[in-house]
Amino acid sequence: MTVPAAPMRPADDDAERYNPFTGRRLVAGVVDVSPFAAQLGLEPPRFCECCGRRMVVQVSPDGWWAKCSRHGVTDSADLGRR
Repeated sequence: MTVPAAPMRPADDDAERYNPFTGRRLVAGVVDVSPFAAQLGLEPPRFCECCGRRMVVQVSPDGWWAKCSRHGVTDSADLGRR
């Protein structure tokens, strides 16, 4: 099944951001540690960076895609990880 890619991230730099692997809100000056597998690039994002909602994730042998109900689809090919 092919999922159309759509831009997922808004251009607003002042908006709240969330850790895509833990779902926690990112706070300036506070270190938020991602899981080790995510640091190595072995894990797809599970939470939306814009709203912190849990995403639907499909992993395939050559990559992954993740879909937020509010912000659309992100594909590993869009991030240069395929």
